[in-house]
Amino acid sequence: MTYVLIPGAGGDPRYWDLLVDELHARGHDAVAVPLPAADPDAALPEYAAAVRAVVDTHPEVVLVAQSLGAFTAPLVAAHPAVRLLVLLNPMIPAPGETPGDWWTATGHAEARAAYAAAQGRDPHAGVDLAVDFFHDVPADVAARLIDGPQESDAVFVHPNPLRRWPDVPTRVISGRDDRFFPADFQRRLAVDRLGVHPQELPGGHLLALSQPRLLAETLLNLTG
Repeated sequence: MTYVLIPGAGGDPRYWDLLVDELHARGHDAVAVPLPAADPDAALPEYAAAVRAVVDTHPEVVLVAQSLGAFTAPLVAAHPAVRLLVLLNPMIPAPGETPGDWWTATGHAEARAAYAAAQGRDPHAGVDLAVDFFHDVPADVAARLIDGPQESDAVFVHPNPLRRWPDVPTRVISGRDDRFFPADFQRRLAVDRLGVHPQELPGGHLLALSQPRLLAETLLNLTG
C-alpha cells in the first residue's frame, strides 16, 4: 500500500517530509505530490491531474489530503487504485463549491473567532501563520517552512468539477488544538457533509509537522 500525500495551500510537498520518514521507517511507501499552486492558470483540474499521475504508478493507494487538499482528493479518489481517502484538518467541499465560496458557506470566520475568544485570543485578529498554524510546530521545523510558497487565486475562483462524493471509504482526522479550523467546526462539517465523525488527535492544523509519529501510527491503524 502506498500513501499518496496531497499538501494544502501552497502545494508544498515538504509539509509531508516528517510523515514520509515515519511511514518509511515502518516499511511503507509514501509519496508527497507537489501541486502547481503558484501557477495562475492552474486550478483543481490541474491539481487532480498531478495527483492522478502519481496514483497511476501504484496498484494500491491511500490518499491523504491536508486542508485545501480535500478539494483535490475527491476528484482522484474514484481511481481504481484508491482504497481509502483520509482527510486531515480538511476543507470538505460540497459538490460544485469552489474553495473561495467555502469560507462563507461553512461559517468558518465565526467559528474561528469564537474559538479564539474562548482561548483568550483576539477574535478579530487577522490570520498569523505563527499563531494560527505553527504554534505547536517545533521551532526548527517551522523555520524551514513558515515562508513556503504562496497559493495563486486561481484555485479559489475557478469552477469545481466535483459532482458527487466518490464511492470510496472516507475518514477524517482533526487536530484537537487546531486554531484555524477549530475541532468543533470540523466535527460539524464532517458530519453534515460526509456523515463521518472525525478522529481527533492532539495538535494543531499542521499535524504532519507537530505529530508525525502519532499521525503515522493513526494512518496505519486506519488501514489495518
